[in-house]
Amino acid sequence: MNRWYLVCVLLVFLVVNNSDVFGQQDKTMAISPFQNHVFKGGKYNPLGNLKWAFKTKGKIFSSPIVDRGIVYIGSEDGYLYAIEEKTGKLHWKFQTGGAVHSSPAIFKNMVYIGSFDGYYYAIDTKTGNLKWKFKTGGEQWSGEKSFLGMKPVDMYMEDLWDFFLSTPVINSEGKEPRIFFGSSDGNVYALNANTGELRWKFKTNGSIHCSPVLNKKTLYIGSWDANLYAIDIETGKERWKFETGTQTGFKGIESSVAVADGMVYFGARDPFLFAVNAETGKLFWKYDAAYSWILSSAVVVDGVVYVGTSDTFLLLGLDAKSGKEVFKFKANGYIYSSPAIMGETAYFGDFTGDFFAVHIKDSNKESSVFSTEGRKEFAPDILNNNLIDFSYAAKGADLSMYDVNKTIMDQFYKLGSIVSSPFIANNTVYFGSADGNCYAIELKE
Repeated sequence: MNRWYLVCVLLVFLVVNNSDVFGQQDKTMAISPFQNHVFKGGKYNPLGNLKWAFKTKGKIFSSPIVDRGIVYIGSEDGYLYAIEEKTGKLHWKFQTGGAVHSSPAIFKNMVYIGSFDGYYYAIDTKTGNLKWKFKTGGEQWSGEKSFLGMKPVDMYMEDLWDFFLSTPVINSEGKEPRIFFGSSDGNVYALNANTGELRWKFKTNGSIHCSPVLNKKTLYIGSWDANLYAIDIETGKERWKFETGTQTGFKGIESSVAVADGMVYFGARDPFLFAVNAETGKLFWKYDAAYSWILSSAVVVDGVVYVGTSDTFLLLGLDAKSGKEVFKFKANGYIYSSPAIMGETAYFGDFTGDFFAVHIKDSNKESSVFSTEGRKEFAPDILNNNLIDFSYAAKGADLSMYDVNKTIMDQFYKLGSIVSSPFIANNTVYFGSADGNCYAIELKE
C-alpha cells in the first residue's frame, strides 16, 4: 500500500570527499557524508563477503564516514562509535545524553556530531575526549496533533518517518574554520569549528533535520517549513529561498541537496525532485515522484541525477538537464538511504533490510544484494511477496490509529531497515541498519 493511499485513508477516517576508494583522505580535508556521495572507481563492483558487523544497542539511522583507518557512526543508544576499519573492533565510544541520529563530520583531528540531547559535540578523534559542545534550542522529533489525520485527534504524535538530525558540514577556508548545521529549533547555526563559538544563526519557520551542503560560499539547506534556503556563509543572510508544496502529508524537506554545473537538485515530501538555479533559486525543472516522498539525497554523476523514492521503491536516474528518466531500479521497500556512486555502481539500502549494488550503466540492471539477518528471519511474516505493504502488515488493524502505524513501523524495523547512507573506503562499503549493526562489506573487483 503506498503512502498516498495511506494518507487518504487517514484523512478520511566533503569540503567534497574525492578520495580514491583504495586510499585515505587527506588529513586536512573536511569530510561530511552528505557533502558528496561520489567515490572514484571505474567498473561495476558487486558486493562480496561480509567483512565484519559491529553491534550497538540501538537502531542506526546515522551514516558512517571513514578516516585514517577508523569508521565513525552514531547510534540511537546515545553513543558515537569509533570502530577500527580493518577489524571491526571498538576503538573508542563517546556517550551523549540522547539518540545520535546525526551523522559525523570530520575536520583535522575533530569529529562533529549532533544528539537528541540538544547538543552538538566536537570530539578528539584520537582519544574520544570532548573538545567542546554547543547547546541548541533543543532537538526533537517532528510531529503535531493528529499527525496525517490519525486518531485520537487530540493526541500529539511524533512523525514516524522523521529519521535524522542535521549533519554538520565544515568550511576550512577563510580566517577560521566554520561548522554549519541545522536544528529542531528552526535555526541554522554557524560556529567556530575549533572553539564552538557562535558566529551567526539563521531562523526558519520549521525544524531542520536535513544536512547542509556548502558550495561557493553558499550554504543550501531545507526546513520542515517546506522551503529550501540559500544562505551566505559569511554573513548568515538569506540569498534566496525556494518554496515546495505544503499540503497535508506532503510537506517538508528532509533530504540534502546536490550541486552540479550551476544547479541545485533536491527532493521533498511534496512529492517532487527539483532542479533550481544555484545563483537565483529559479525553478529549472521538477520531476513528479508519483506521490512518493523523496527523503533520499540526490547524487549527480556524468549528467545524471540519482535519487531514491519512498512508495514506488525506486532508485531513479534522471537527466540533469531535462529531468527525464534515463534509469530506474526497483527495490523491495522505501529507499530513504542516499546512494553512493562509485564508477558504474550505485550502492544503497531499502527499508526491508536489503542492501544493493546496482550496475547503473547496464540496461539489464545487473545487481547484487546483501540481506540483514533480521530480514532473512522476519521477511516471510512481515513482507507481502517480499515487498513492504502497510495494509498487509496491519493484518486488519485500523490504520487510522496512530498506535497501529507505530506498531507496524516497529515490525518493519525488525527487518533491519536501512536508512543510513553508505560510505566507501579501501574497497569496502559501510552502512548502518535499524538492527543496530554497522556493516562492512567487501567489494568484488
